[in-house]
Amino acid sequence: MSALLAQLQRDLGSVQISPPSLHGVLTRVTGMILTARGIRVPLGAYCEVMAEDGEGIVCEVVGFREGEVVLMPLSAVHGLLPGAAVRVLTHTARVGLSSALLGRVVDGMGEPLDEGPRIEPEVYVPLRGERRNPLHRAPIDTCLDVGVRAINTFLTIGRGQRIGLIAGSGVGKSILLGMMTRFTNAEVIVIGMIGERGREVLEFVHETLGEEGRRRAVVIAAPGDCSPTVRLRATHYTCAVAEYFRDQGKNVLLLMDSLTRVAHAQREIGLAVGEPPTTKGYTPSVFSLINELVERAGAVASGGSITGIYTVLAEGDDANDPIVDGARAILDGHVLLSRELASLGQYPAIDINVSISRLANRLVTRGQRDLVLKFRRLMAIYEENRDLVAVGAYRAGTNPELDEALQRRDILRRFLMQDVDESVNFEDGFRQLEAALG
Repeated sequence: MSALLAQLQRDLGSVQISPPSLHGVLTRVTGMILTARGIRVPLGAYCEVMAEDGEGIVCEVVGFREGEVVLMPLSAVHGLLPGAAVRVLTHTARVGLSSALLGRVVDGMGEPLDEGPRIEPEVYVPLRGERRNPLHRAPIDTCLDVGVRAINTFLTIGRGQRIGLIAGSGVGKSILLGMMTRFTNAEVIVIGMIGERGREVLEFVHETLGEEGRRRAVVIAAPGDCSPTVRLRATHYTCAVAEYFRDQGKNVLLLMDSLTRVAHAQREIGLAVGEPPTTKGYTPSVFSLINELVERAGAVASGGSITGIYTVLAEGDDANDPIVDGARAILDGHVLLSRELASLGQYPAIDINVSISRLANRLVTRGQRDLVLKFRRLMAIYEENRDLVAVGAYRAGTNPELDEALQRRDILRRFLMQDVDESVNFEDGFRQLEAALG
């Protein structure tokens, strides 16, 4: 019995084997798509296809075509023969969760990657969660301190808010995620590393996150070499873990790295089952999935919250990429990391002028809001006149606001910079902002 099948068996308590009359046969193999006839199962069910050596290959039902069931395997396909036996394992997808997940690194099936003991489930929950009545959500009125000065002051995040972290490759988003993981005052951190390189997973766990960050964190890793079905299962598993701790009344910080790789996995599946491609080949189900994932975060009236931070890869630094554009439309704000600022040595390279938190105004006081507006105004005036100043065409005294921006620009720029090992809480951040503005 394969490890995947064994994990499914543990998740269900016992595998639900269909009676022999409901077993089907394999009819076609096209790339990573298998089709079977003779079984009747819903979308999201799991089946087992028997290989020549007797090993079962676990597959997920991803569609239907001309009376046949379309399957996508969770592992490598090998040793399949025409007419291979196909049997139904489950009609619903459930996962076993436990408080013992804290401090652990697991894969998309919930199996340990850190060589620790197997995690014994305490409860079983639906993999894709349950739709929640919007009137049962709680208002977002409490700040979540993430320990990053620029975010705490200018892009204040509330418990239960959903934020996008938009960046091109190599601009420092993983480092920023690591800082928030170590410095936040959230009680539990759940990190989903979906579709990333295996090397990046290793570096994030051992270097960026470190022992301090791992103690109250759960890391779910499904690198890019996993099948798209496993990557999507890891995505839903990440959300299920966050919901499990939220239902215990805890404030959870959910970090999803990255939403773009999740979209790529769904695109692979959608195209394989015949969905029509739209912009850049993304299928309609991609945008439906993003909405579903984002809505699983939030605060609930019964207590507990999930604050979601989703990294979005701007391919080619294109801020109008379909996934970037779609994420900005449904999230409660976004943080844009600038390659230009990174090249100038500003880390974290947050572009304050184009980043926004839609709930910041209700989370800060009037005095704090005035400080933020003054800082943004000085930064914007300097950017508007930077070329004029650079060529020496501006005469001091012409514009008092620009004069102040020029006088304080080095102080303001240093305020936005922060060392990776430096933590600045919410109150200290605003005190330092007041000092920077004189």
